[in-house]
Amino acid sequence: MQDSTPLAVGIDVGGTKTHLRARAGTGSVADHVRTSSGWRPHDPVAAAAWLTALVHDALPSGTRPSAVAVGGHACETPRQCEAVRVALQERLQVPCLVVGDAELLVPAVGLDNGVGLVAGTGSVAVGRLADGSPVQVGGWGAVLGDEGGGAGLVREAARAVWAAHDRGEAPDALADRLVAAFGVSEVPALGAALESATDVSAEWGRHAPAVFAAAEDGSLIAGEVIADGGRALAALVVRLAERGVFVDDVVIAGSTVLAQPTLYEAFASALAAALPSARPRPLDGAPVEGAVALAQSLLRPVTR
Repeated sequence: MQDSTPLAVGIDVGGTKTHLRARAGTGSVADHVRTSSGWRPHDPVAAAAWLTALVHDALPSGTRPSAVAVGGHACETPRQCEAVRVALQERLQVPCLVVGDAELLVPAVGLDNGVGLVAGTGSVAVGRLADGSPVQVGGWGAVLGDEGGGAGLVREAARAVWAAHDRGEAPDALADRLVAAFGVSEVPALGAALESATDVSAEWGRHAPAVFAAAEDGSLIAGEVIADGGRALAALVVRLAERGVFVDDVVIAGSTVLAQPTLYEAFASALAAALPSARPRPLDGAPVEGAVALAQSLLRPVTR
């Protein structure tokens, strides 16, 4: 049987894996990782059913949550997140909160305010206005945006080598790396290779290491693509500041920006130039901690 200590359940639904962590007071009750297969955030009923099944599977038998907070990949607007929250709360009959997964970063480091910036396969930045309203910039996918994310870097790298080809320049290390990565014979064939992708973000993004390897090989074009990517990530934070978001603390996560020092340094340098008061803070823990913190906040009495 469950004791009287309230049980806070946090869930981080990522693009490939989902992490649930449950805590009663300071004690861990569950820590569960599974794939995100079946997550459908654009269908609130299906998303709520998927989350409910996850909670029931992950918690010990006879244990019920007291509050649940979810950071959901591809939960892109407040309206969409609210629809999932309503459906989930109706199923679980406990206080629930659903936000985009980037919103877990600030509470994950114990902060109440700041910016969460993710640059993995894609890129997005989130924050909140003084009245608590959420603001998101970026995150528009590999075809239209995601500058500074892995897929966006590959797109811009391909554009750069095409431009060099059109200028009559011989292929450099970046062109050679991209041609090899996409398995084509020459630069002009890159277009068809990129367009044939069925999952654009994933298939483009997995070739991002080729861009960084080319820069290490001495490609000036690759170096400029990476520098532009860093500036684009800083521009997301600037855009939030211009809209009134508190940006003194910028919590950074993502498999691309944290794994590639040249991109991170380009971002940090551009951020310092544009917003000297902003402090970049690489996330050194699990984003699910932010979900647990949000769930715990649902258990606190409202003060007036």
